[in-house]
Amino acid sequence: MNLEVQENKEIDKFTSKDLVSDQEIRWCPGCGDYSILKQVQTVIPALGVEKKDIVFISGIGCSSRFPYYMNTFGMHSIHGRATAIATGVKLSNPKLQVWIVTGDGDSLSIGGNHFIHLLRRNPNVNVLLFNNQIYGLTKGQYSPTSVEGQVTKSSPYGVVDHAFNPLALSLGADATFVARTLDRDPKHMQFVLTEGANHVGTSMMEIYQNCPIFNDGAFFVYTDKETKSQTALFLEEGKPLTFGINHNYGVKLNGLVPEIIDLNSSTKSIDDCWIHNSYDYTKASILTRFFDNNIDSEAQLPRPFGIFYRKDRPCYEDLVLNQIEEIKSEKGIGDLQSLLNGGQTWKI
Repeated sequence: MNLEVQENKEIDKFTSKDLVSDQEIRWCPGCGDYSILKQVQTVIPALGVEKKDIVFISGIGCSSRFPYYMNTFGMHSIHGRATAIATGVKLSNPKLQVWIVTGDGDSLSIGGNHFIHLLRRNPNVNVLLFNNQIYGLTKGQYSPTSVEGQVTKSSPYGVVDHAFNPLALSLGADATFVARTLDRDPKHMQFVLTEGANHVGTSMMEIYQNCPIFNDGAFFVYTDKETKSQTALFLEEGKPLTFGINHNYGVKLNGLVPEIIDLNSSTKSIDDCWIHNSYDYTKASILTRFFDNNIDSEAQLPRPFGIFYRKDRPCYEDLVLNQIEEIKSEKGIGDLQSLLNGGQTWKI
């Protein structure tokens, strides 16, 4: 089955404006979802996909209103089950470009099982995981990514649960593309979205997204001018890991332990820094564990953003369809009536 666009077929061109639906957007003023919607609408026209072949599937939550605001095919589906429905959509019509829009509560709580098995199976779909570390639609309960000590409507004395790490969880499920970006950095988000869309397999893209009502400013430390250079580390393929004002700090590996080095020191240089390789699973695993609980400390590791890991692996829908074709060539086209009337019966 040839799923590629034929060379002689000219793709109908469209712009970001053609992706804007006629629906009134019902997100709170200042919500990070607006930025994500804008960047998705900006990126998609350049991907070389027919507009009629683009599908958005969402679960339940503030993020899951997304399909209403995209002038494409889509479905606002079931809580935590967007991954399963999207898998079915991709299997039924593999040429479709399928986007899954979900939140940290939708995908990592009730949808956790479906989420990890999507990554394990590796259909060629794109996951946008909006992470605001809170349940927004149901008015401010703590979510699986809420940090310890966070005061919410359902944890008035502070969260005692240990938070999920979405990227570490994804690597544990053998995801073939793992990335992180931010709602307040449009250019970086466009880069990550483009890389994810072009990856053949499941692209899991975590997006730090601000909830101005129930968890305002949770990620501002990574985007505010005063703190961004010290707290955010932007991964570039084949480039050394550096950060700080004028990139005066670097990260090196001492065995498998990351350490911060001062590049202004006479004993250290950029040649000592860790070089980013997104195909290195071990280093990607270490990157997902960078934390920054104390942003005032120069010794604290910054939070990485970019493409953590990617790997080539066969897509689920290709394996299933190839298996069907092999069995059909061996046994012929099946006959449902003959199957129903066959000898495999049981008496109870």
